[in-house]
Amino acid sequence: MRLLISNIKQLHGVETGEGRSRAAGKDMAVLPSVENAWVLAENGLIHSFGDMASMPENQADEYIDASGKMVLPAWCDSHTHLVFAAPRDGEFVDRIKGLSYEEVARRGGGILNSARRLNEMDESELYDQSLERLHRVMAQGTGAIEIKSGYGLCQEGELKMLRVIRKLKENGGIPVKASFLAAHAYPVEYKQDKEGYIKLIIEKMMPVVAGEGLADYIDVFCEEGFFGIPETERLLEAGYKFGLKPKIHANQLHFSGGVQVGVKHNALSVDHLECVAEAEIESLKTSTTMPTLLPGAAFFLGMHYQPARKIIDAGLPVSLATDYNPGSCPSGNISLLLTIACTQLKMTPEEAVNAVTLNGAAAMELEHQMGTIKVGKRANLILTKKIPSLAYLPYDYGNNNIERLIF
Repeated sequence: MRLLISNIKQLHGVETGEGRSRAAGKDMAVLPSVENAWVLAENGLIHSFGDMASMPENQADEYIDASGKMVLPAWCDSHTHLVFAAPRDGEFVDRIKGLSYEEVARRGGGILNSARRLNEMDESELYDQSLERLHRVMAQGTGAIEIKSGYGLCQEGELKMLRVIRKLKENGGIPVKASFLAAHAYPVEYKQDKEGYIKLIIEKMMPVVAGEGLADYIDVFCEEGFFGIPETERLLEAGYKFGLKPKIHANQLHFSGGVQVGVKHNALSVDHLECVAEAEIESLKTSTTMPTLLPGAAFFLGMHYQPARKIIDAGLPVSLATDYNPGSCPSGNISLLLTIACTQLKMTPEEAVNAVTLNGAAAMELEHQMGTIKVGKRANLILTKKIPSLAYLPYDYGNNNIERLIF
């Protein structure tokens, strides 16, 4: 199968030669492009590309005239909780009335609310709902995604979530990565026996997760009131023995030490990072750990935003992800995420696009397959509608300027 897209107004994110594995510091503002371009895909991979003067004779099975439109690498969303049973719109109203995220959690809402409802739902229904959500974000340009468990908080529920994620991997059509996040919160029955829950995760859940190949990564919510540094380290070390590479929810609500513990354990990424100071930046400078920012959650919760400029200006990479979940960010719309990144985090459009393509791919170990338009990489591409510039994508917020995801 050969697909030729011609007359592309701008082909963004192109690479020749060895290419980049990530973009960091000043390099994040570099988004190589070809004007008046074409790209040829063969059997799902990038075959070749260039300007229209060099376009080969059309012998494609499918042809797209992209006059006035742009083509970019598909969005790579490296942090989501897309598999869940029900929305939490009631808590949305509670927060409007003045309750904080932490107060909602203490009253049995938040993650515990999602866990209760998920454990009541049949696996087939959970899969059908999740597949519908996956198709929805794909229609908005997402071409690779990471999905976490963490709303089961018991062995049966966590395994149910991970099996649903595996079905999405098999049937979704795009790369899907799975993270085992049983350490998302302490279930009610273990509130007074936290050691018991940690042992349940390590001794009962992990062997099954690893034995069935249900997860790529282990994740821990390292935060005050959730899992502290000692518990996080135990869980990451145990997960590593089972072949689960670490990711961490870090520094969302407090300076929790999550960034440093993530770096210490060679975490693939540390995610959230609302609370970042010089100590966290210096720690990240010594590592290959990807700082992943989730400003959609800060927006929805009314929290302060992550210091993206400080991180980038320190020479570090930044990845952006949606955190799509029913409580703190019920949106997987990356076009909206780009708007928030540009207006609130003061990232340029080029920096924001690199953060949700190349760096998002790197945060899922997909940088050699996706994230840029390079010969041999997957032809997971976004075709925009007719737009005047790259900046128009975050500028025209609230409107969908993605015409099609090609995968």
